[in-house]
Amino acid sequence: MSCILLGDYASFSRLNIPLFLERVSAGFPSPAEDYVEKTLDLNELCIQHPASTFFVRVQGESMVEAGILPEDVLVVDRSLRAKHGDIIIASLESEMTVKQLHLTPPPVRLLPRNPAYQPMIIDADMVLEVFGVVTNVVRSLKRGVSP
Repeated sequence: MSCILLGDYASFSRLNIPLFLERVSAGFPSPAEDYVEKTLDLNELCIQHPASTFFVRVQGESMVEAGILPEDVLVVDRSLRAKHGDIIIASLESEMTVKQLHLTPPPVRLLPRNPAYQPMIIDADMVLEVFGVVTNVVRSLKRGVSP
């Protein structure tokens, strides 16, 4: 996994994009409305704690059933305390991974969301460091183009 750290958030300029009041239908078409409700800054939408947020690009397919695909960019918040069921970025024995955290019943496990991969069972002598909780996924629909 490659990691892109978010620097001084205050130095980023805001980019307000129009947000339409009407939702787009994913089923049967509905007539389009021609007015804007407000503008939306993606930083505001995706980042709650700027000073403790970083991005990381996904490699591999162990989390596809959680909607996390290869080349996606994950928004990770280091200020959140990881709890049971959270998708986290962790270092297990010095190897970075993204998995779902399972605390109960013991032992602690890092679960892939793809049946082709095995759970990682954390033994008492293993070194596990949680780097943060995944809060959002950014995906380019053009797979050959990096977001």
